Amino acid sequence: MNTKKTNNFYAMLSRMKYINRWGLMRNTISENIAEHSLDVSIIAHALAVIGNTYFGKKLDSDRVAVLALFHDASEIITGDMPTPVKYFSRDIQDAYKSVEGVAVGELLDSIPEEMRGHYESILKKDPQEAELWVLVKAADKISALIKCVEEKGMGNSDFDSALKSTMDKIKEMNIKEADFFIENFIPAYSLTLDEQAR
Repeated sequence: MNTKKTNNFYAMLSRMKYINRWGLMRNTISENIAEHSLDVSIIAHALAVIGNTYFGKKLDSDRVAVLALFHDASEIITGDMPTPVKYFSRDIQDAYKSVEGVAVGELLDSIPEEMRGHYESILKKDPQEAELWVLVKAADKISALIKCVEEKGMGNSDFDSALKSTMDKIKEMNIKEADFFIENFIPAYSLTLDEQAR
């Protein structure tokens, strides 16, 4: 086994903590993609549990949590591109997707070949798991919404329009699990620790 590049995978993943999000915004509390990925994983897992509990689905909550945990792994190489830039035009979106594909390939090349297949099924979107990836995307948006709620709670008006636009995007997704989460769980994010403990 090549002990150079093929053993870099986990060390590369550990660098997620160095990639900061919300680069164009004034942040009261900084957020990196390691923290964000954990949040998205927890929320995606919750969405699957909600789907199974309240909407009669049979979603693999463990699998969606793993997909969410790795959903931004390519940003170790690409960095976090601010949303207004990333979605400015179709050309930029397509170019960024291409760069993401190259970054995923680089990550997969950094793990021994015998292990690669397992991570390939996590880092590359499988059309057969489309329903799970929809939940990951919804969880990603809900994580952004929570960031906006928290920043607004700290008096940071930079996140006012982001809060509204993120909420609108989640509603446009028309996902029952996401709507349920927002209605039942988002209000608690505005509470103090003492209020949450009551």
